[in-house]
Amino acid sequence: MKLNLKALVLTAGILWALVVLLVGSANLIWSGYGLAFLQLMASIYPGYHATSSIGDVIVGTLYALVDGVIIGLVFGLLYNWFAGK
Repeated sequence: MKLNLKALVLTAGILWALVVLLVGSANLIWSGYGLAFLQLMASIYPGYHATSSIGDVIVGTLYALVDGVIIGLVFGLLYNWFAGK
C-alpha cells in the first residue's frame, strides 16, 4: 500500500504549522510558555526569533509550514519507495 503524497504533504505541513502557531500564541498570552521549544525553533529557522511578538509567530508559522511540507514529502517518498520493493 502506498501513501497519497499530496494528502501527506498537506497534513504534515498544516499540522506542524499549527503546533508552532499554538505554542507561539500561547507564549504571547502567557509569557514564558513554551520558551525552550520556541528557542529551539529559533536556532533552526533563520530570521525567526523567540520573542513575544505577533510578527515572530507569523514567521515561525510560515517556516513550520514549509518545513512540514518538506518533511512530509521526504517521508512519503521514502515510504512509497520502500513499500514498492
